[in-house]
Amino acid sequence: MATREQRIHRLIETSAADRRTGEVLWRVVSPDGLDVVHGDLDRPFFVASVSKLFTVACLAQLRDEGRLDWDAPIAGSLPHLDLSGLAVENGRDVSGEITVREVMSHTAGLADYFEGPRPDGPTTLERAIAADFAWTAEEVVEWTRAMTPGRRGRGLYSDTGFQLLDAVVEHLDARPFAASVRARITEPFGLAGTFVYTHDDHERFGDMAVIRNGADDLHLPLLLASVDGQGGVVSTLRDGVAFLRAFFDARLFDAALLDEMLTDWHRIFRPLEYGTGVMRFRLPAVLTGFRSFSFEGHSGASGVVWYRDARSGVIVVGTVNQLKQRQLPYQLMIRTAAIAAS
Repeated sequence: MATREQRIHRLIETSAADRRTGEVLWRVVSPDGLDVVHGDLDRPFFVASVSKLFTVACLAQLRDEGRLDWDAPIAGSLPHLDLSGLAVENGRDVSGEITVREVMSHTAGLADYFEGPRPDGPTTLERAIAADFAWTAEEVVEWTRAMTPGRRGRGLYSDTGFQLLDAVVEHLDARPFAASVRARITEPFGLAGTFVYTHDDHERFGDMAVIRNGADDLHLPLLLASVDGQGGVVSTLRDGVAFLRAFFDARLFDAALLDEMLTDWHRIFRPLEYGTGVMRFRLPAVLTGFRSFSFEGHSGASGVVWYRDARSGVIVVGTVNQLKQRQLPYQLMIRTAAIAAS
């Protein structure tokens, strides 16, 4: 009879052989000592929106330090940005009232500048795929202001919000976001393979695992240097597991903040929910072989999943490096986690 390790390897190898996937890097770890790795533990890859967990960790540390109130208006921490017109409630501009917590939980009603519909044509992501370009937080605000806002208090996934949150970290720390992540997270916790990709890193862009868009390889260094904690972090399988352990063991910040993050969930798009800076993936038991999973962490549009199952403690860190076929990493995560938890 095949061991758990053999069964998991077989599933990952099948996925890696699928023509729809890019380079598959995958790691599954369970509390009983199981540790299955497919690919190089130290192969760098872009983690896409998993980057948001790094933003959230910085915001939690700032709150621990008494320098940031999550329930205060975010505008108070962004004196250099004009946020007017970004959030509207009952026809009234409430951009000066939306709180840090609302932005962290995607309930501020901010439109999504990145993949949301723009009145002037294709989405920002579509434009960058057609011709890579860079942008600033000021431009993000300008583009978002021209878009249709969501409804405050309801879940609407917004990359605009995390551009603002990154700007909060930069303003309060008085240094680039990449420097804050380095000083607050990667150096203290020994995450040697993790960094925020910036315009200073273009020479090593070719060292990263390639992201595919269908059958096409993507080359988007300017885009990726523009998204910081929205989606510009580079990491590895080794560091991913170490980071999630530190995050969910509350070694990055006070445990009381973790409890806050993991309550008051809002649906953003089925089957994904959002707490305060943390994503949750759950499916009905009938769709998961009658195993009850509650995956907490984050995923990213390029086929990245970094999750811990709250029930079994199984951690899955991986990527299929494919912008299309976004269901693929979730399918592989459920199947490999089910074996690891058995």
